[in-house]
Amino acid sequence: MTHPDSPQAIVGPIRWGILGAARINKSGIVDPARLTGHRLVALAARDRSRAEDFARSHGVESVFDSYSEIVESTDVDAIYNPLPNGMHGYWNIKAIAAGKHVLSEKPFAANGEEAAEVAKVALAGNRVVMEAFHYFYHPVARRMCELLTSGELGELRHVETIFVIPEPSPEDPRWSLPLAGGATMDLGCYCIHAQRMLGAWAGGAPILVDARVGVRPGEDQVDEWLEARLAFPSGASGTIKCNMAGTDRTASLRVVGSYGEATATEFVEPHLDDRILVTGPGGTRVERLGTRSTYSYQLEAFTAAVRHRSPIPTDVNDAVLNMRFIDECYVAAGLRPRPRTVVGFTS
Repeated sequence: MTHPDSPQAIVGPIRWGILGAARINKSGIVDPARLTGHRLVALAARDRSRAEDFARSHGVESVFDSYSEIVESTDVDAIYNPLPNGMHGYWNIKAIAAGKHVLSEKPFAANGEEAAEVAKVALAGNRVVMEAFHYFYHPVARRMCELLTSGELGELRHVETIFVIPEPSPEDPRWSLPLAGGATMDLGCYCIHAQRMLGAWAGGAPILVDARVGVRPGEDQVDEWLEARLAFPSGASGTIKCNMAGTDRTASLRVVGSYGEATATEFVEPHLDDRILVTGPGGTRVERLGTRSTYSYQLEAFTAAVRHRSPIPTDVNDAVLNMRFIDECYVAAGLRPRPRTVVGFTS
């Protein structure tokens, strides 16, 4: 199925098709769609009974027999792709080729090469394709940028991003190399993205200085943690630490300037903790930026892009750059970029 070069604008609710019954679905698309008035019209999963249970519980109108049927359906305007990492690129391309707009969970593809292929199809297809870095659409992320723009913190000197979570179960697909798993893919992608977004205040995008990883015992090439050092053109430095086998959750973004510093205590999901701690010559103050879900802000940005062609910062070009940086981290640490894998469901 091919699509017209100039799609008609969607003026009513966007009709969403969901690939899979992943845990992220509720926060990633179900709740924000309900809040912003969109329709969840289709869902498919490898286990049909699980799909039916999810659809019944969350108001999805129909259960389809395969992902292919969803992406080809004329009743679907946009695809939400929360599948395991190794399946993102393949199904993103299938959806775009079928004329659908796409909101893809991160990371965007298995590696930078595959991400570039998705981007090529997306740019030719005249469709909105967004990588779901939801954190960047929340007021906490905007405020961190404003503190640098205003000059309150002075010149940017250092950026520190840390993301640690308790260990997922051994069966979790995030530990699977064929499904493009690993801590750098699942957690480091956020840390890298936040560093890259702050390059605007440090003379441009950072480059990787060095990286090291800890390989998960018994899982060849699958990283349990990553530590990396970055350098910005201005001379500012950056550090990344992520760990997918920690004891407690930590997701902090710390920006150090020549006059002061600011820390977002939960930069990935600031609706869980919306504090920014700002320290300067006069002491430390706490700013609170609101606990509305990051995912709802993200869906509003996606909708504006679909309806009005509003620009989105986490577009396909940005996705390619982020994936290439992830690949660089793996290579610098002595591992291979994640392999491209097609794990079908009537592909």
